[in-house]
Amino acid sequence: MLQVPFIREHKDLVIAGLAKRNIDATGLINDVIAFDEERRRIQTELDSLLAESNSLSKEIGNLYKSGEAQKANILKEKTSQIKETTKELNETLNNKIEALNQLLYKIPNVPNEIVPAGNTDEDNEEVYREGDIPELFEGALPHWELAKKYDIIDFELGNKITGAGFPVYKGKGAKLQRALITYFLDKNTAAGYTEYQLPHLVNEASGFGTGQLPDKEGQMYHVTEDNLYLIPTAEVPGTNIFRDVLLNESDLPIGITGYTPCFRREAGSYGAHVRGLNRLHQFDKVEILRIEHPSKSYQALDGMVNHVKSILQELKLPYRILRLCGGDLGFTSALTYDFEVFSTAQNRWLEISSVSNFETFQANRLKLRFKNTEGKNELAHTLNGSSLALPRVLAGILENYQTKDGIVIPEVLQKYTGFSKID
Repeated sequence: MLQVPFIREHKDLVIAGLAKRNIDATGLINDVIAFDEERRRIQTELDSLLAESNSLSKEIGNLYKSGEAQKANILKEKTSQIKETTKELNETLNNKIEALNQLLYKIPNVPNEIVPAGNTDEDNEEVYREGDIPELFEGALPHWELAKKYDIIDFELGNKITGAGFPVYKGKGAKLQRALITYFLDKNTAAGYTEYQLPHLVNEASGFGTGQLPDKEGQMYHVTEDNLYLIPTAEVPGTNIFRDVLLNESDLPIGITGYTPCFRREAGSYGAHVRGLNRLHQFDKVEILRIEHPSKSYQALDGMVNHVKSILQELKLPYRILRLCGGDLGFTSALTYDFEVFSTAQNRWLEISSVSNFETFQANRLKLRFKNTEGKNELAHTLNGSSLALPRVLAGILENYQTKDGIVIPEVLQKYTGFSKID
């Protein structure tokens, strides 16, 4: 959530930044400033009345002490009237604050200045590419056919048990999935991230804290009886560890990692680009999160990007990095880099990771602050990234490592799987 003082002081910058997202925010920003002006006016009036009430209370005490009860009683009637007025003003003030917050909840984060303007993913900027795209033999198969051929993932069984988008991993497919999770976690902890096992359901406050609510409410599975939400990413419970927390500057930076299943209701279109593992309602993901000092968060973002690079280099998968344009940027993000692996069998790029800096946007909602060296409370910066989302990584491995007589396991994973080939 944007800070009101920032909006007031940088109105033109905010409007221009949101224009990169193809949002004409002029009216909304003017409404925020108008609501805040009214809030400030009411607060000033309330503070003045409270100060008057305190002054009168002292005067009443002195009058009683000096034996002037009649004058004291007259002033007591005045203080009673002031109390009624302050009660009404308090209620009006709270309503204004709530209305202001509802406006602020609608405003996405302001993109970083290096975010390109654009409408769709076609306007994203490729900033890096590495790895040779393998030339597959004639008759090479997409991963959903490989999964059936080698009996490692059963999409039809998942459909029977639950519905489309809930695959069942079997045998060497399940072991490869587990191997990837363990490998990712080992890489992350070796890089200094502390591993957490996190809840798979969160409350409403956690959803608001990281910005999934109210923006992505329709994409989350909702347990209505308990008012809990199945997590769409470990970012939600992981970042909410620090909700309503005041850190010391010496506590920063903080890095955590965790594996969770993720649940998303997003309805996909039909066709080969959403077949198999390309788009699921339940999938596994290993996440990295950072809490950073504002002056160091973009250096930390570069470090996270390089960390994900190192994983893909060890897996020896061809990949590229995109800087997302304003129209494709997530609601809470100031800057996002997407990683995509190339699926040779599908002849297309598959998104496998997003690494983002949210600056103070989440921290303001979370009330996540640190006490700086001057003793003042300051909002921290939050960052997160996938390292990695498993379905499309697995799809890339199955398709790019296939041979005529089986699927070779990447060398770095073989100590985790216990086998070198699926055949």
